[in-house]
Amino acid sequence: MSPAQTNPGSDAKPADAVDTGTAWLDDLPAWAISLLFHGAIAVGLMSISWTIVAESELVLTSEARIEPTPLEEFVIDTEISDDVGSNSHVDLTGPSLATAQLLGPDTHYDALERIEEQINPPVPTVMMVAVPSEAELLETVDLMGTTEHAGGTREAIDRITWEISASLRERRTLVVWLFDQSLSLERRRNTIADRFANIYKQLSKMNLNTEVMLSTGIVGFGQTVNMLQGRPGTDIEQLTRKIREMQNDASGKELVFTAVDRAVRTFLPEKKKQRANMMLIVVTDERGDDFLEVESVTRKCTRSGIRVYCVGNSAVFGREKGYVRYAWEAEGSRFEEYLPVEQGPETLRMEGVQLPFWTAGGLNLDRMSSGFGPYALSRLCAETGGIYFIADQTAGPTFDPTVMRQYSPDYRPIKEYVDELSKNKAKGALIAAAQKAVPEDMIPRPQRRFLASNDNVLRQQITNAQRPLATLDYYLEELHQILQRGERYRDSLDSDRWRASYDLAMGRVLAMRVRAFGYNSMLAEMKVKPRTFASEDYNLWILRPSDEINAGTKVRGMHDEAMDYLSRVIDQHPSTPWARLAKVELEEPLGWEWHEGYVPVQPDNPNQNTNQPRFAPEDMERQRQQQRRQRVREATRPLL
Repeated sequence: MSPAQTNPGSDAKPADAVDTGTAWLDDLPAWAISLLFHGAIAVGLMSISWTIVAESELVLTSEARIEPTPLEEFVIDTEISDDVGSNSHVDLTGPSLATAQLLGPDTHYDALERIEEQINPPVPTVMMVAVPSEAELLETVDLMGTTEHAGGTREAIDRITWEISASLRERRTLVVWLFDQSLSLERRRNTIADRFANIYKQLSKMNLNTEVMLSTGIVGFGQTVNMLQGRPGTDIEQLTRKIREMQNDASGKELVFTAVDRAVRTFLPEKKKQRANMMLIVVTDERGDDFLEVESVTRKCTRSGIRVYCVGNSAVFGREKGYVRYAWEAEGSRFEEYLPVEQGPETLRMEGVQLPFWTAGGLNLDRMSSGFGPYALSRLCAETGGIYFIADQTAGPTFDPTVMRQYSPDYRPIKEYVDELSKNKAKGALIAAAQKAVPEDMIPRPQRRFLASNDNVLRQQITNAQRPLATLDYYLEELHQILQRGERYRDSLDSDRWRASYDLAMGRVLAMRVRAFGYNSMLAEMKVKPRTFASEDYNLWILRPSDEINAGTKVRGMHDEAMDYLSRVIDQHPSTPWARLAKVELEEPLGWEWHEGYVPVQPDNPNQNTNQPRFAPEDMERQRQQQRRQRVREATRPLL
C-alpha cells in the first residue's frame, strides 16, 4: 500500500498534519482575535485591583492592639552642658510638633521677662507732691502755644519744677538760672530764692536722685553779665545764697540775649561731658535791650539742643513801653508809682496804628495786655522747645487767654516775616502805616467849650483850636493813603490777628478823619458867621458829638466806611483788644453839633486888688513840703 492510501476506519492522521489545539483561531477574523486579546488583559487587571481592595478591607476590619507606653521621668539638671536639647529618650517628631513651634506662644520670652523682673524689679513712681485737680489746672494754667499764664511767680516756678522732673526722667540734666539784676526784679528774685530749696525737695519726692542727676548754674545780668555760679553745683544752700546776695543793677540796661549766649558758651562743654539735657531759665520783666540778637542766640541754642524757658511779664498790646509798679525810699519819704520799661511789642514789628482817643473811655488803653510775652523772648522759647511763663500782667485791661490763643503772633524767623510783608501788600501797608504813627503830642484833645462873651473873643479861641487840627489832618491823610494801598488785598490776609489789625487801623484812621473834618467845618462856619444865642443868659458854645455829619459828601462816605470797618472788628473778633479799641472809638458819634451854655465871668474892674491871697502859716508850710517831696521824687526816680 502506498503512503497516500489510508484506512477510512482508522484514527491515523497524515504525517504532515500538526494539531496544536488552536486550529480554530485560524478561522476567526482579525477583529475577533483583537477583542479576545484585550478582554484577557482587562480581566487580568480587574483581578489585581480586586485583590488590593480585599486586602484593604481586611486591614480595616482587623483588631488593633495598643501597647502601653511607659511614663518618662523628667529630671531638671542645672549644670551647664555642651549638648543642646532636653536629654529625652523620646525622639519622635510629627506634624503637630512643627505646627506648635510655628503657631503656639513662645514662652521663652515670658521666662526672660520674669527673670529680668526678679533681677531688676521696677521701682514705682510715687508722687508725693499735691497734684491739682483738673478744674484748678484749667483755671491757673492756660496754654497758648509757647505761652502759659502761670498766675504768678510761685505758680510759674511750680510749673518749671514739672519741666525739670520730665527732663530728669530722660537723663541727667543741667539747669542754668539767668536772673535780671534790675531793681524791679528784686522782689521776684527773693520769691524764687524762698522756693529754691522746695524745688529740689519736690524733685526728691518724685524718686529722682537730684544729688547725682541734677546740677545747677547761676548767672546774673544787667549792664554786664556775671557768672555767679560758673561751675554746675548741687549745694542748695550755696545756690540760694548766690541768689539772695545778687547786687542790683541801677543802669536800666538788661542784656538778656548776651547773658543767654554767655551761658551757652560757658556750660555747653559740661553738657557734652555729662551727656545731659540742658535748660536755661530766664527771669526778667522786660524784653531785653539787645533783643536784635535773638536770631544768632536762637540758632546756637537749637543746634546745641538747649531748651530756654522764661518767667516774665506780658507785653503791652501793640506797644514798646510797659509799666511796672515800683516803690522806693529817698530822704525819709516813700514813693510808689508805675514806671516805664521796655516790655513789647508782642510781635516783631508793631502791627497797629497808634492813635489817641478823643472819647472819655480811652484812658489806660495804652496799657492793655497782649496776652503774650515780648516777641524776642517768646520766639527764643518757641524755637528751642521751651515755654514763656507769664508771671505778671500789665496794669491795664486783660483778656481771656483761651480766646487770645487763636491770635498768636508770628514766631517764624525774621527773614520769613519780612519776606511775607513784601508778598502780601495788605500786611506791608499795615506795617508801613504803623511805622508812620502820629506822635501823641500832635493829637491833643480838641477844645469843646468856647466862651462867646463877644465875637472877637470867640474868633480868637476858634483860631487857636484849629491850628493843631490842621497838622493832624496832614498825618491822618498820609496814614489813610498808605492803608489804601493794601485795601484791595485785605481778603488775602491769612490770620485773624492780621485781619483784626488791618480793619481796626483803617477804621480808626477813617473815624478820626471824619471827626477832624467835622470839627474844622463846625469851627470855620462859626468863625465866619457866629451864631446868636437863643437867650441872653447864655455866653458859651459847646461842641458835642452827634450822629449828623455836616462836612460834605466825601466825609459822609468816609463815615460809612469807618463804621463798616469798626463794626466788623467788633462782630468778628469779640473779647479781644481789637474789639475793645473799636468799641471805645464808637462810644461817641463821629459828627458834631453846637449846644448853648453858661459860665460865670469875672467882670473887669480896674480897681480890683490883684494881690495874691494870704494863706495861713501851716498851709504855706504844707505847700512847701509838697513841692519839696515832688522835687525829691523827680530826682530819685529809678531806672528799671
